[in-house]
Amino acid sequence: MPVPHPLPSIRILAKRLVIALALILPALKAAEPARPPLLALCAAYPPEMAALRAEFGVDPARGFTETRIKGLSFWRGRAGKHEVVIFRTGVSLVNAAYQLQLALERFPITAVLFAGVAGGVDPSLQVGDVVIPERWAYHAEAAYLNPDGKGGHVLPGFFQPKTENYGMIFPNEVAATREGESDFARIPSFPADPALLAAARRATGKLPALRAAGREVTVSVGGAGVAGPVFLDHAGYREWVFRVWQARCVDMESTALAHVAWSNQVPILIVRGLSDLAGAQRGANPIDDHEAPVSGVAARVLRAIVEEL
Repeated sequence: MPVPHPLPSIRILAKRLVIALALILPALKAAEPARPPLLALCAAYPPEMAALRAEFGVDPARGFTETRIKGLSFWRGRAGKHEVVIFRTGVSLVNAAYQLQLALERFPITAVLFAGVAGGVDPSLQVGDVVIPERWAYHAEAAYLNPDGKGGHVLPGFFQPKTENYGMIFPNEVAATREGESDFARIPSFPADPALLAAARRATGKLPALRAAGREVTVSVGGAGVAGPVFLDHAGYREWVFRVWQARCVDMESTALAHVAWSNQVPILIVRGLSDLAGAQRGANPIDDHEAPVSGVAARVLRAIVEEL
């Protein structure tokens, strides 16, 4: 009598195992506990970081631990009911993008919140006021073009301007992509997270009076902000930025941070206190006088938002 070959039985068992795993694994995944929130709290340069560390009590004696990665310090601890990691993004677009991406890859960050200073662009705002924009654009993503000798400029074939230019500077939308997108697409602006914006609106409605630059300041949520790789201190360019984007403020990091958060599909919110008016003042720019106290006000507003989450 012939002995049955074992391979058909093994194949049958293997198929049954595959089917069983296909049924069991989704259930196991669904049963996994939700990842606890870890908030990234960021600032760009020393006055902002000093204010952030003071507002959130960053100190080893209070349970914060430091991790050094590629020369950067990340302080992890608790702020009220939230676990947080606090770090410096550095100044300018490339530093901000690189250092936020590094943080997102090394820590299980569930939301990004930034507090710092900016130049005021909206003429209704004054030094010390705090703005929390709902979207961020690049003002210096642009084509720089030759004059055509007839009062215009020579446009390359690929480029069709969508907005008013500033002399030779013609703004252009940046191309970006992320998981689930078929290709790079032109993105006019990157959004702040709706749930974080809602928390900001709740928090700002409960804030006590805040003072900076010798006055009681306003705190407002909404509108646009812009960022670029330049320190803006030019009245004419400032007026153009307001016309084109209806921007409330300008800085050197925020759009890159919002871009990276968008690409990683991580919620973000950015709080900016106005340390200067981006060139609308008479004489020298007053940022040196205001960066520390206005950073403190921005950090205080950020803490109120975190407490609201």
